[in-house]
Amino acid sequence: MNRTPDAPAWEELVTTALLGTDRRTPPEATALLGTGRRTQPETGPARDAPVALLDSAALETVRRRAGLLPARAAARPEPAPEDTRPALPPAAARRLALLLADRGGTGGGRRGTAPDLMELLPQWLTAANAHGYAAPPHMLPALLDAARGRTDLRPAALRFAGTRAVWLARLNPDWRFALRATPGGGAALPRPEERERVRRLWQEGLFAERVALLAAIRAREPVAARELLATTWATERAEDRLMFLDSLRTGLGPSDEPFLEQALADRSRNVRATAAELLSALPDSALAGRMAVRAGACVAVDRTGAVPTLTVEAPHECDPSMERDGVVSKAPAGRGERSWWLGQLVEAAPLGVWPARLGGRTPAEIVALPVADDWQAELHAAWCRAAVRQRDAAWARALLGTPSAPEAGGPGAVSLAERAKLLGTLDPGERAEWVAGFIARHGLSEAFQLLGVCAVPWAGPLGRAVVDALNIARDAGSYPWSFSGVMGLAERCLDPAEASRLDGLLAVPDETEDASPGAGGYWAEAFQRLVTTLRLRAAMLEELSGTARAGDPPARA
Repeated sequence: MNRTPDAPAWEELVTTALLGTDRRTPPEATALLGTGRRTQPETGPARDAPVALLDSAALETVRRRAGLLPARAAARPEPAPEDTRPALPPAAARRLALLLADRGGTGGGRRGTAPDLMELLPQWLTAANAHGYAAPPHMLPALLDAARGRTDLRPAALRFAGTRAVWLARLNPDWRFALRATPGGGAALPRPEERERVRRLWQEGLFAERVALLAAIRAREPVAARELLATTWATERAEDRLMFLDSLRTGLGPSDEPFLEQALADRSRNVRATAAELLSALPDSALAGRMAVRAGACVAVDRTGAVPTLTVEAPHECDPSMERDGVVSKAPAGRGERSWWLGQLVEAAPLGVWPARLGGRTPAEIVALPVADDWQAELHAAWCRAAVRQRDAAWARALLGTPSAPEAGGPGAVSLAERAKLLGTLDPGERAEWVAGFIARHGLSEAFQLLGVCAVPWAGPLGRAVVDALNIARDAGSYPWSFSGVMGLAERCLDPAEASRLDGLLAVPDETEDASPGAGGYWAEAFQRLVTTLRLRAAMLEELSGTARAGDPPARA
């Protein structure tokens, strides 16, 4: 088949190779077959067609290369911005290289005693950022590759990489996430006092840039941010209004109430609900007062019996004024309408109104009262949500109860998720103490979610409670992989100073008759890995603080 004059030769060669020479004669095959290349006549043209194709490709390759014209030189990229932060100590830089080299992970199967270095990278980045170090330039590609594969690494990795990450991201499409995560593609946001730049970016910027600008101003000057939002509020899209409104959570105060009251009449149901939620977090707002009246009319103390009892009369309808204040009228599938409305009213009412409403009782005394007609779970669950929303530690303590309670969490904690949220309202020390008591009483089977809200590194009593519970599980012959999640948390969260206390757990225990086969060996490996990881974390912190001895290689697993 002859090549048409205007058809690119190379494309025809590729097409022939894809189709096969038995279905399509290679270009230039006739000429090539007539040059004497065929030494055995009996082979025939069909047998020489592949050779002809390769010869054609060779000729075309030479032709293409010989005819290649030099291209105009591209403009040289602007130099990367200077990073003025201090350089990493040499030992810490070597450690980072090891962590990044291990980012492939340990793979599946039995882990053995080797630490998971990739799981230590987030802690290393957090500590390095706390010291304010700059990333070594030659390690930036590996760091960005690691962050590309793990979204949870990106905030800390991009902060550590600094402005050079954005510079590199403009040159490599694989790292474009750095541009998306950095408002304005790395350009510095204007300061609140730069009013013209602020106005121009707010009116002309991309959505991500506008969100970042509003958040930055809100963190420094809450009133100025709200006033900026008000200038374009009426013309914003509903989904954008929702995102902008959410930024008002930072620095929320009484001065925001008029703007939020206006948002209660918004066209979007989600915007109205968010505005109502923010107003209910202001205990002195008009909406909080309206909700207090509504919720108060539903709950009362019945003193006619031998024991004072809470009685509940849920709303019989959801009127337009309730809907305007954020009450969703349509209940989810499987949920009764009246209980649905009651929960929303109690959740939005200020918790401070209940002691006066219910006989001057404290939160703990109110929670301890029996509730008539099976309304206790609904009422206490709503108070749980209110305590979390209003950050009320006294109510959180009352609803959590004592950690040693038989029901493992108090009357109001309807789930582990609710308990974890209630614990989040307490200070870190009290939170750790409560979870330690919970583990001592109930073990580790339900503690994983609660441990996740505790400050890192774990306080001494909490760390000891976890180790003791793991030791008890080992002695009981339990399957060690049932506690792999808690063991993984311990590797990341246990205080490295606790490593010396674990030396007695490294030996393979004697297996009892009812123990899981081979469990002792698995437990010994798990504790060995835990100790090794803790010592590795201690070495990392020493290296980042600059206290590691000069010239010492980083400790290896």
